Amino acid sequence: MSRIGKKPVQVPAGVTVAIDGANVKVKGSKGELERTFSELVTIKQEGEEVLVTRNDESTESNAQQGLARTLVHNMVVGVSEGFEKRLELTGVGYRAALKGKDLDLSLGYSHPVIFECPDQISFEVPDNTHIVVKGISKERVGQVAAEVRSKRPPEPYKGKGIHYEGEHIRRKLGKAAK
Repeated sequence: MSRIGKKPVQVPAGVTVAIDGANVKVKGSKGELERTFSELVTIKQEGEEVLVTRNDESTESNAQQGLARTLVHNMVVGVSEGFEKRLELTGVGYRAALKGKDLDLSLGYSHPVIFECPDQISFEVPDNTHIVVKGISKERVGQVAAEVRSKRPPEPYKGKGIHYEGEHIRRKLGKAAK
């Protein structure tokens, strides 16, 4: 049995969870998220807790139980607190700025890179070398941060590019001098 899946999800004050069969809708102060889960698990609410149980004893059902519990937990945390990913730009002339809601990136190309802001996501640029991606869906925040990073991934020789805050870039030596 899944150790994570057995734990109930605590629902904080101000968050409402509506369960309709395999469809779960979570509403909080930051917004609303909805997801449909597998038929291998049953989701029910008891007071201030949401329980995820499996419908049979298969190993696939066991994995689905842990996954469903984690997804429900991420939905509850997202609508109450939100998620964020922090990115850093490293390199001479590499900078970021907000142009309306969109992200204007100078990444050493001959043209600026404009990254349009998707729904339910917001960008913050505290200074011109840091970007903060915020939203209520952990999946969407991570995906958008990865898409921004893919515009100029860090290279191993000088370390230039966009990387996550705290990410260690393995460096290579390059050519040996004679």
